[in-house]
Amino acid sequence: MLLEALRADARLAEWLRDLEGEGAPRAEAVLPDADELADILLDLSVAHEHVNEFVALRSRLAADPEAMTLLTRCVARFVRDMGEIGRGWEPPAFPASTGPLGRCFHLYVFVAALPYVRAYHHARGIPDDVSRRTLADLGRHVAVHRRRLGTAGLLFPWWIALHFHGELFQLGRLQFQRARLGRRTGRAVAAAGLGSGPGDPCLSVHIADFRGPLSPAACERSLALAREFFARHYPDERYEVAECHSWLLDPQLGRYLPADSNIMRFQERFRVAYQETTPDDGVPVGFVFGDPELPTRDLPRRSAVERAVGDHLRDGGHWYVGHGWFAL
Repeated sequence: MLLEALRADARLAEWLRDLEGEGAPRAEAVLPDADELADILLDLSVAHEHVNEFVALRSRLAADPEAMTLLTRCVARFVRDMGEIGRGWEPPAFPASTGPLGRCFHLYVFVAALPYVRAYHHARGIPDDVSRRTLADLGRHVAVHRRRLGTAGLLFPWWIALHFHGELFQLGRLQFQRARLGRRTGRAVAAAGLGSGPGDPCLSVHIADFRGPLSPAACERSLALAREFFARHYPDERYEVAECHSWLLDPQLGRYLPADSNIMRFQERFRVAYQETTPDDGVPVGFVFGDPELPTRDLPRRSAVERAVGDHLRDGGHWYVGHGWFAL
C-alpha cells in the first residue's frame, strides 16, 4: 500500500506526521469518477496515451482508504491559503518505491483541488482562457516526466502547486508568478532608484518549454498581457518590477549565440542583479536535452543552443544561473 512505502522513508514519514498533526481536514476532496476523470485530464492537456493509465490508477487509489485520507489531507492543506503569495504548499516527490501510484499521486491531488482553484479564479474574474492555459501546464509536466523517464507522472509537483494555488499564470509565451523581491535582487532594484526593494511585490518570469520560439514579439505580447492582467485582477497589488532567475541569463551564452538570437534578445531585457558563483550544469542540460544526467560527451549538436550548451561543457566550462530584473 502507498502509505507503507511512504512511512519506510524517514523524510516522508516525518512529512506524514506533520500533515496528520494538523487535525481533521477542513476541506472536502472529491475524486472524479472514471468517465469524468478522462475528460478532466484532456482539459488539462494530459496526452491521450496517458489517460487510460491515470484512469486505471484511480481505481487503485479509491480502493486504498489510507491513500484516500492522505489525498483529502493534501487537498485541504493545499487550498487553505489559496492565492496568498508564498503561503502555498510544496508537496514532495515520492520515491520510486511507491510505484506507479506514488509517482502519479499528486496529479490526483491537483484534480481534486480543481473546484477550489476554479472558484478562486472566478472570484478574481480571471478569464476562462487564462485559467485553462495556466492549469494545462499540468499536462505539459506529465510530458516532461515522459520525456525524461519514459513513464507518466509528475517530476516536480511543487512547481505545479504554484499554478493551482493562484500564484502563477500563463499569459502568452511566458509565465508570470506573483512573488516578492528577494534581498539581493531587491537591493539592486532599490539602488537603481525605483520605488521597490526587498520584500516588495514583483512578477517572476518563467519560460516554459513545448511553447514555441522565445521570440521578441511573443515576449512583448506576454508582457503587455501581464500588465493588463495583474492591474485588472489584482488591483490591490502593485507590480512595477519583473525578475527572472534562469540559466538563460548567463552572459556566457553571448560567446556562442548571435546577438539577434531569441535567447540573447530575451537576456538583454534584464539588468543584472547578481550572478551565481556555484555552477549548475544540470539545469541547462535538463532544459535543453530533457535529462540533466546525460553524459556531456553524448550531448547532440542539432541546434545553436544545443551546440552552445554542449560545446561549452566539453571545453571544460560551466553554466551558472543568472538573476536579473527590469521595470514593467
